[in-house]
Amino acid sequence: MSPADEDEATGIHCRLDELLAERGMTLARLSELVGVSVVNLSILKNDRARAIRYSTLSAICGALDCEVGDLLTRAP
Repeated sequence: MSPADEDEATGIHCRLDELLAERGMTLARLSELVGVSVVNLSILKNDRARAIRYSTLSAICGALDCEVGDLLTRAP
């Protein structure tokens, strides 16, 4: 993969910040619930993640009581 490819957007938008706001939950609290560092959750929240483990995705959705499609959407 060339450096240019690495800089391209994935076309996936993470709605983590919106879901946290709707539930009145902080990133720190979500970190405690799912066992993922605040730094890694922040990378996900800011659409900078390149990958996410299914176990992490499942834990986040469980903690936020949402479906994967509520958390991850295709960017326009």
